[in-house]
Amino acid sequence: MTDSPTKRDFSKAISDTNKVFLNENNAEQQLVKVGFILQKNFSMVAFTGAVDVLVTANLVLPGQRFDYMTLGIDSRMVTSDLGIDIATGGTIETLPIQHRNELDILVVCGGFRCSLAPNAKLTTCLRAADKLGITLAGLWNGAIPLAHAGLMTQQACAAHPDNHAYMREQFPNTKVSDKTLVIGEKRATCAGPVSALEMMLKLIAQRQGNDIVRAVREILSCDQVAENQESIPLQVGDNPTFPETLRNIMVLMRNNIEEPLSLEELADCIDISRRQMERLFQSYLETSPSRYYLELRITHARRLLLQSNESITNVSLACGFVSTSHFSNCFKDYFGLSPSAARQKQNS
Repeated sequence: MTDSPTKRDFSKAISDTNKVFLNENNAEQQLVKVGFILQKNFSMVAFTGAVDVLVTANLVLPGQRFDYMTLGIDSRMVTSDLGIDIATGGTIETLPIQHRNELDILVVCGGFRCSLAPNAKLTTCLRAADKLGITLAGLWNGAIPLAHAGLMTQQACAAHPDNHAYMREQFPNTKVSDKTLVIGEKRATCAGPVSALEMMLKLIAQRQGNDIVRAVREILSCDQVAENQESIPLQVGDNPTFPETLRNIMVLMRNNIEEPLSLEELADCIDISRRQMERLFQSYLETSPSRYYLELRITHARRLLLQSNESITNVSLACGFVSTSHFSNCFKDYFGLSPSAARQKQNS
């Protein structure tokens, strides 16, 4: 299926959530390789949060963009903080870091009951990785082994609050931050499960762009709390800084996908004129209400099409299109391929 000659760009308010599904993002990307060193009593929830970002990114993007491996320190069997034994793919002695490009990111997974004492094997491994320019990261209190290896001198880091006093006493040349997440050059540290997910999102954005982050965040972070304590938007275009009138119109649109309201009906429901509504959309979203509404429905259709087995006809009706042909033309205008081709591509 060739690109549509009339292919349209999504408006600014909805573009981020759809970019990874557009044809221009299908160019091959270099595989990013991530290693996770599991310490005894590592935090299972922090570890799985970070891994889930990589797995989900591979699911929503064409091809495999990320690969990961798990490593023990002294054994291939490591007990998590939940008392569950995890079989790793190897130990740090078998970690393939003899040459550049064999690993991009190495993450030390800590936990509430992890030992804070230095470990000679782990120190040797981390120093070798640092010499090769591998990005080093720490989950929970994973910054402590990095500090023991002398790799956090004069650098800021995040760690679980229970470990702040220890770190400030033992590593006076390391800047222990009160933030739950710190990203620096070739370093990334976080303090717990929520920030572990955020840390990995930022690391993959550095490697493969911000477009990926929006798609993954929609799936994994819909009920999380952001660093600034504001809720992460649950819906396309949500922005707490928008005027209440505009946000109410956007809610009406989202709640009336299957049977779209006319612009006059939308304006009447909010008790403003159509012209006032158009000015609001242009001022804050840089688009018209009709275009935003159409793109909202097309985005909803894309989700239904790729996440369900509903027929294209049913997807069309569920998104308020008067005919399947009209829906197919609109879909192709934005995504560059027909609904049936998009579904085939997703399943290939």
